[in-house]
Amino acid sequence: MDQVTCNKWLAASFALIVGIGAGIVGAAGAFLLVPIMLVVLKIPTRMTIASSLAITFISSIGATVGKMTTGQIDYFPAFIMIVASLTASPLGAMTGKKMNTKILQVILAVLIAVSALKIWIDLL
Repeated sequence: MDQVTCNKWLAASFALIVGIGAGIVGAAGAFLLVPIMLVVLKIPTRMTIASSLAITFISSIGATVGKMTTGQIDYFPAFIMIVASLTASPLGAMTGKKMNTKILQVILAVLIAVSALKIWIDLL
């Protein structure tokens, strides 16, 4: 942890831009933050993945409260997703610790590409 350094002003600037952009389009900013942390800030892959999970969790608290107060949540599917996430997250964390970093990068790239493709398909 002490060996990883990055430009804090650059990181804060990108976080501000991503936060504003994510707020405008209503999408989580993690899909933008991950490439920025990996490519621009040169943060190691494992630390980037862990950081993006923590950032997404913290930002989702405010979004969840907002959606709950305006009645935009279907609680039964949400409950299923919560149970599945609580069950699968520890398994994913254990698997990620044992996996080669290059494989993690490939999986991450595929997930980002599939997400981008889905967005483009929905736009067209």
